[in-house]
Amino acid sequence: MADQAPRRATAGFMLRHPAHWIALGFGSGLSPKAPGTAGTLWAWLAFVVLDRWLTASQWGLAIGLGTLVGWWACTVTARNLAIPDPGAIVWDEVLAFWLVLWLVMPVGLLGQAVAFGLFRFFDAAKPGPVRWADSMFKGRPGETVGWAQGFGILFDDFVAAGCTLVVIALWRAVV
Repeated sequence: MADQAPRRATAGFMLRHPAHWIALGFGSGLSPKAPGTAGTLWAWLAFVVLDRWLTASQWGLAIGLGTLVGWWACTVTARNLAIPDPGAIVWDEVLAFWLVLWLVMPVGLLGQAVAFGLFRFFDAAKPGPVRWADSMFKGRPGETVGWAQGFGILFDDFVAAGCTLVVIALWRAVV
């Protein structure tokens, strides 16, 4: 695998393995522009739809199990793409934004939009702690993607979610 040339995520690639479906956010990561934003929008829509049926504890269980399954799916997909942290993998955005929404709800559409904007800022700009988290588990080009890199794909987005939640908590404390 270490000498495998990097591949591009396509619909055909996604259809070849269940891990690819999950890691690519059920297709949202195939967006040609801003796949992370597309994955976060998919997460938002999925949360709004599923929140009608899931209790708070069921959301916690879904996020926890989704993290374990996602670690496997992100590792397998990154390995099969031969890229340590492919932009098309968006399951990390999905889980992290579900975590944000789970912890800030109930809020209206404006509150959800603010959470979305803050999360996208922290995830894309990678200030301070997010940059640190992103660098913790990086693989080298040409190196076989292992479980550490699969975990790292998820880790920096959870740190971005944490930063988002800190800003929201500070705002709520001041207002």
